[in-house]
Amino acid sequence: MQGDVAVVTGGSSGIGLACVEALLAEGVQVATCGRNAEQLDRVLAPLAELHPDRLAWWPADVRDREQVERLIDNTVERFGGLQYLVNNAGASRVSTFATTEDHEWLDEVGLKFFGVIHPVRAALPHLSARGGAVVNLNAVLARQPEPHLITTGAARAGLLNLSKSLARELADQHVRVNSVCVGLIDTGQWKRRYDASDSALDFPAWSEEIAADRGIGLGRFGTASEVAAAIVFLLSPRSSYTTGTALDISGGVSRYV
Repeated sequence: MQGDVAVVTGGSSGIGLACVEALLAEGVQVATCGRNAEQLDRVLAPLAELHPDRLAWWPADVRDREQVERLIDNTVERFGGLQYLVNNAGASRVSTFATTEDHEWLDEVGLKFFGVIHPVRAALPHLSARGGAVVNLNAVLARQPEPHLITTGAARAGLLNLSKSLARELADQHVRVNSVCVGLIDTGQWKRRYDASDSALDFPAWSEEIAADRGIGLGRFGTASEVAAAIVFLLSPRSSYTTGTALDISGGVSRYV
């Protein structure tokens, strides 16, 4: 993968940032984006010092087609091509059917769908020319609904179907499309929930308690770097005969076959 080019959406924190770091470690030239320009600069500037000339970033909202097109154009202009796309940008909405308004349904579906549609559409000519690969970040929630996550679960189920359809439709354009479905991952989101919980436990004990309650076989949260390692594998030539699959990185929490 050395010298190849990747775009990672939502690269200023969590799994997206871990993907940026993992790809850089493989010698890949990486471009990323986020909605908060100041956070991008703060987080990525130290990485750019370690990997001069191989990291670039621009503010962009994946729901905005024109912003995504600029991101892809800027990447190709900067690095000369594009082989890999990681669609990571997104978040979960905690709500029930009774508490979810119509505009919140539309917002959630819009983010999960167009957060993939816009980048794939903009990147496709470049990916096709190089025999590229796409990985869409998803969750076990796509197949295994959970309480209080009704909008996110439904949207992620649709994204899983969309990813499979893209894999079939883009195969003859020499583009592979796969998904990574995560369980509970130790990211900033869980740290914020811990801070808001006023728990007497420290974070490791608090997270182990949640892992036990959720039935995670390995008894702990996953890490962003563990997810990133799986994503890099699915992008790489080592998975050249793999498309249309969904790989669970969930510590054994999934109850489906």
